[in-house]
Amino acid sequence: MKITGKEYKTIWFKNNVVKIIDQTKLPHQFIIKDLKTVKDAINAIKKMEVRGAPLIGATAAYGIVLSIIEKNDQTFLHKSARDLIDTRPTAINLKWAVDRMIKKLTGVNSNKILEMAINEAKEICEEDIKFCESIGLNGLKIIEEIYNKKKDTVNILTHCNAGWLATINWGTATSPIYHAHKKGIPVHVWADETRPRNQGANLTSYELNEEGVKNTIIADNTGGILMQRGQVDMCIVGTDRTLSNGDVCNKVGTYLKALAAKDNNVPFYVALPSSTIDWKIKNSKDIPIEERNSDELSKIEGVDEDGKLIKVQIYPNKSKAMNLAFDVTPAKYITGLITEKGICEASEKGLKNLFK
Repeated sequence: MKITGKEYKTIWFKNNVVKIIDQTKLPHQFIIKDLKTVKDAINAIKKMEVRGAPLIGATAAYGIVLSIIEKNDQTFLHKSARDLIDTRPTAINLKWAVDRMIKKLTGVNSNKILEMAINEAKEICEEDIKFCESIGLNGLKIIEEIYNKKKDTVNILTHCNAGWLATINWGTATSPIYHAHKKGIPVHVWADETRPRNQGANLTSYELNEEGVKNTIIADNTGGILMQRGQVDMCIVGTDRTLSNGDVCNKVGTYLKALAAKDNNVPFYVALPSSTIDWKIKNSKDIPIEERNSDELSKIEGVDEDGKLIKVQIYPNKSKAMNLAFDVTPAKYITGLITEKGICEASEKGLKNLFK
């Protein structure tokens, strides 16, 4: 995808250094940051310089590469793996990617291990790009059906950022949108602001602007009235963890959008690569829900009149705040899951039919 007309991926490896786009500075500053040690990779994930389940997984994979460059030792390798997994508990791709790397590298001859690690991390990234492109082509069919009936702009509501900035390229929820746009179908996106970190406003709208896709930022609670007015044709969101029964864990606020969509007969789709499916946890109550620092709620960042990036406090000093980062949308509220292998119902039967 493009930024100021130049094509980028969200992460790449060059001269034993991992390159990332620092997403905490977007949309006001575009900064490419170097990760040189496994500690750098851990901090990038913790500080959300990289975020989005697939990109977190890719960063963790390259974190394993950096650990080998730093110290080619199996004990250090396994410690690095544990430290990477502990950075963020909810997104399943993180553990999936680290486990995949460790399975490949455990017991490997020290002379070959670095090359193998680099190749596996690159493969994880290339695989995600292919998956996201396929998700887009599968989801495109839904948008085409709506457009063929409506013969007018298709209005799509999304939540948080499940765009190319959350993956390696294409995105999950945005991939069908980008494919529709490239095909000439008129699409317009309602981008939830997505408090507290404003990923919808700062990231989704930003990347849609760069790709020339029409979009409007709305406050998180606006989606319901837009659905009541018939101004939303469909919802597409991403997911950080999808259970085998079809329940979806995504950025907090997703559940409320699904309820509003159900009440107004608006199709509600979830786009995901198979690496985001958790086949082990059977009950959504067992999903570890990340609770982040309350400063994300009480303080907000932006640019002042001089273009300087500043952070200001918006809550009373004595007030307490609770910052749960994710919620769970039960399968019964989901119209379908859009995966790289096709579209299925949000159920164990639906997923197993696709992923035998």
